[in-house]
Amino acid sequence: MAVELTGMTWAHSRGYSPIVAVTQRYEELHPNVRITWEKRSLADFENQPVNQLAERYDFLVIDHPWTGFGLASGVVLPLEGLLPRAFLQDQAAHSAGRSYESYTIGGHQLALPIDAATPIAVYRPDVMDRLDTPVPRTWEELLSVAGKGHTILAAAPLYTLLDFFMFCATIAGGEDRLYLEEEIAPREVAEEALERQRELTSLCPELIFQINPIEVHELLSGDGEEYGYCPFVFGYVNYFRPGYSRHVLKAANVVAFRNGLLKTTLGGTGLAISSRCGHLAEATDFMQYALSEEIQKTLYFDAGGQPGYSTAWTDPAVNRRSNGFFEDTWETICQASMRPRYNGYMKLQDHGGVIVREYLMTGRDLAGTLEKLNALYRKSRRSAL
Repeated sequence: MAVELTGMTWAHSRGYSPIVAVTQRYEELHPNVRITWEKRSLADFENQPVNQLAERYDFLVIDHPWTGFGLASGVVLPLEGLLPRAFLQDQAAHSAGRSYESYTIGGHQLALPIDAATPIAVYRPDVMDRLDTPVPRTWEELLSVAGKGHTILAAAPLYTLLDFFMFCATIAGGEDRLYLEEEIAPREVAEEALERQRELTSLCPELIFQINPIEVHELLSGDGEEYGYCPFVFGYVNYFRPGYSRHVLKAANVVAFRNGLLKTTLGGTGLAISSRCGHLAEATDFMQYALSEEIQKTLYFDAGGQPGYSTAWTDPAVNRRSNGFFEDTWETICQASMRPRYNGYMKLQDHGGVIVREYLMTGRDLAGTLEKLNALYRKSRRSAL
């Protein structure tokens, strides 16, 4: 009798197709194992509590801010007792940026980075050429380009919050001064972060406040020629490969802000095993297969995936087939900052962006905006999910 396993991932060509393709080949090599994958929307992926999924599935593809809740609730299994030590060491040594570290909490490894991502710069070469506009390299150049009216952002609420984190980390020089007991960042840091965000968004069309990263890529790669550049947005490698969309996009590192690149807010996804899994030998064997260097560079990428394994990012064949997506943004992901991961953080992520976006849209009451944001932050720290 075949071993039956189930998994939940997210509904995009970057999230669903590659894990299904890898599973298909794994099943061919292991006829006694069946793994069935289901998918949920991007919004559900970012917000739906993992305990609701852990009750039904053996594998969970999760966002790293859920690790605090995962550790406290026990709904996902620590991997250090299940996977070979050498395999975990290899994963840690070959993580794209801090992707591996983002799933390490309380001395436990709760997931492994099957996918790596952070906001990067994205542009349409033909539109930029038509506008005679070079890709900006500095904050000052970015403001000049944005002032021409052809720059867009993903500024739906969640992403305004993550961009706020990015500016805070950049201005503060890292995360050491952030996520304090009573406030997200020191007042002078947080105020400047909001002011720099508004400085940019005020130069962009109002539609930015309604769109997410996928919609940004669709607008840039579609038939229209109104928009040619986005300074930071979670990258989706699919749009940088021929045949996926009308126009193939090009990626770049984010702009420099003062002494270095903007410290974008790390994303990506991790593969975890739920505590309900009754076939751990088969589950861990599949995990080692799916996250191996060879599979990440070949089957996973071939099917539309955005690997978490670092040598896939530097592989010449992978970059040749993705219009240089990975090598063009390697510096950005290597210096990306991490979101908070405490149990309760998701309340801040779910609601904080609405507060930030309101300020960006109106420019009213900077002090009041920060107080509301910090009040929500304090409440989230003191109310575990």
